[in-house]
Amino acid sequence: MTDTEPATDIEPDDTVDARGAACPGPLMDLIGAIRSADSGDVVRLLSDSDGSLTDVPEWAEEAGNELLAVEELDDHSAFYVEKA
Repeated sequence: MTDTEPATDIEPDDTVDARGAACPGPLMDLIGAIRSADSGDVVRLLSDSDGSLTDVPEWAEEAGNELLAVEELDDHSAFYVEKA
């Protein structure tokens, strides 16, 4: 698998590229995108921050959104979150 070949067939409605941002930046960027999304939209977050691996799943559960998938790629992770 390469960075250009996603392991999932989920088609995001929006992508937030937060690679290079320190925590909690990636999560804050995701929250902003989810707030402006419509119910049922899928937002993909790209993050190379290790903290996102715990922050995003915890936030999604607390906020009532669904974490559809997490792809751990060579130099970053991709999180697919569906807005409730």
